[in-house]
Amino acid sequence: MITDSLYEKYKIDFKEDYTTNEYSYYFIFNENRELYLKNNTVPNFKEDIDVNINFQLYIGEYMDKPCFVVNTNDISEFSFYSLVDVYNLNKDLYLMACRAVLVNDWFKSYKYCGACGTKNIVDSKDMMLKCPNCGQVHYTRIAPAIIVAIRKGEELLMAKHSRHKDKYSLIAGFVEAGESIEEAVHREVFEEVGLYIKNLEYVKSQSWPFPNSLMLAFTAEYDYGVINVDGEEIVDAKWFKKEEISKPETDISVFSYLIDKFLEKK
Repeated sequence: MITDSLYEKYKIDFKEDYTTNEYSYYFIFNENRELYLKNNTVPNFKEDIDVNINFQLYIGEYMDKPCFVVNTNDISEFSFYSLVDVYNLNKDLYLMACRAVLVNDWFKSYKYCGACGTKNIVDSKDMMLKCPNCGQVHYTRIAPAIIVAIRKGEELLMAKHSRHKDKYSLIAGFVEAGESIEEAVHREVFEEVGLYIKNLEYVKSQSWPFPNSLMLAFTAEYDYGVINVDGEEIVDAKWFKKEEISKPETDISVFSYLIDKFLEKK
């Protein structure tokens, strides 16, 4: 999992009408949320770009140069890569691509006000879209979610989701309106496996652009209860000893970080 900060190489900014003739970085996404790469990196000169552009937004400075997110309908004739592929090729680039793709999604999704249908405009100061008619504002969309590693003695609870019937993972889920992050963890654990937990501890967070989550990772200890899955969302859950756990194939997710920490703990 990436532990570097986004801001080590990126300075946040946003302008709709920013233009430059200098060398710049262009994060070009197609309709499949795939990133255009040239020689395993993003193009950094405008003349290198030969795609039909839907829109182009300045989003700050990357590697001390102007940085743009670009949206295109072109798919087949160019070298586009999934975000997972970008991670495997260049982890530093993936970190910035997470930021860029979320801005791209936001600008596409909020062209019009959801309250009155008027076309939104870009605010002159903040990174938000606002309705000139009713005043509704639209910031970038982020959905907080939790993932928790639950320990009972020397065993770790893992569950098999109905969408991934061949793999066991940790308990995870989205935060509901009106609840705290901690409440979300307790609720998800009880809903998915019927258990109560204690000694909940926050570990770390991760931007997770699949599609737009902020993943907050926790550890906890088993308190009481008997495993009881619903058979629909979760089809199985059980306790695993260290020797029974296979490390994830990729470390892209904080899931792998939690697994590693459990396996390393004595």
